[in-house]
Amino acid sequence: MSEHVSPEAAEQLVKKVGLWYSEQIMKEQRAAGPAPERLKTLQEGLAACAVDLETLLDASPEEVAEIAARYAARSQELGGQ
Repeated sequence: MSEHVSPEAAEQLVKKVGLWYSEQIMKEQRAAGPAPERLKTLQEGLAACAVDLETLLDASPEEVAEIAARYAARSQELGGQ
């Protein structure tokens, strides 16, 4: 059984990761020689955040918990970069 996570808490996790992607996209675009592959990867990550924010609008408690767990892990992973 999954731990109860509020949709609002999950939304904040997704937004935190989305903000990281947005900041990295801006940095990459401002770089003297932006790396197209990195930029594409970052943009795909940001797009996934947008999809998951939409999903949270009508998500079941299980889906909310799954999204929250995924973004908590991703946030920790990105924090180490």
